[in-house]
Amino acid sequence: MSEHHLILGGCGFIGRHVGVMLARAGHRVTLASRHPLPFPPPSDVVDQIGFCTLELGTAAWDSLVEDVDVVHHYAWGSIPASANSNPGGDLRINVTSSIDLLDALRRRGGGRVVFASSGGTVYGKVKETPVSEEHPMSPITAYGAGKVAAEIYLGLYRSMYGLDCRIARIANPYGAGQDIERGVGAVTTFLHHALNGLPITIWGTGEAVRDYIHISDLANCLVTLADAPRNDTYIFNVASGVGISLNQIVLELEARLGCVLNVSRTETRAFDVPVSVLDISRANAVLGWAPRLSFSEGIALTLEDLRKKVHFSTLRWGSW
Repeated sequence: MSEHHLILGGCGFIGRHVGVMLARAGHRVTLASRHPLPFPPPSDVVDQIGFCTLELGTAAWDSLVEDVDVVHHYAWGSIPASANSNPGGDLRINVTSSIDLLDALRRRGGGRVVFASSGGTVYGKVKETPVSEEHPMSPITAYGAGKVAAEIYLGLYRSMYGLDCRIARIANPYGAGQDIERGVGAVTTFLHHALNGLPITIWGTGEAVRDYIHISDLANCLVTLADAPRNDTYIFNVASGVGISLNQIVLELEARLGCVLNVSRTETRAFDVPVSVLDISRANAVLGWAPRLSFSEGIALTLEDLRKKVHFSTLRWGSW
């Protein structure tokens, strides 16, 4: 059944790919963002995707959600570095706006929300890997603390007012079209630098391990989560479930490109978690979802897309 999906942060890397996948599944999509896409959506879905302006701090939430079936809350006005430099501002713009959205849905009598949390920061220094959703949340950054606070309010509004809140704790996405100027996305940043002959900077020894997921698999999971029947289980890790070190990324790129990359190393940052790999068995058991691309396959696909200079990554799959 066709539904109207409002994607907050819809012109960002995750939002626009989810929007395309939803449109290809027959849904009506509205991308809400500060600025419209500087390029058109793919031609096969351009007529199904609309746009509206969104400023988190001043949004008219009641009118925004009035005729919407599903709200995808992917808008977040900070990255880890900026949140750490201004924790109060991070709290005011991101957590307060999340509460305002929930209040608007409460006033209208309910709603379905898919929230993009951060599997890489809400758990903090993990006690075991892979990390399940039952692991204590103990962030060591202001960015992670803000995501945890938003999650708590989503759970509160779910229990108090019956809102259908769903939380995706996302690992580290990568793929063509990711904005490397925001300072996020080691894989995509390394790829851009490698293709353009620029040096790659690694903090510490390069043995820091992260869980990386290609945007095609991530978008597929978020669409699946949005479309799934309501369930008492509503918090899911969304990841590959496989740990890759920064040094392994470099080795994979060198093998793909057939050259030795220019890598420089600097001191480890205090807020970097040594290992973060997520357990994705819950998403598989409840949603029937699992990633389909291996890390090597995802790198190959991203390289192919970057060479084509496309704004959208190739989406290999639609909804399950």
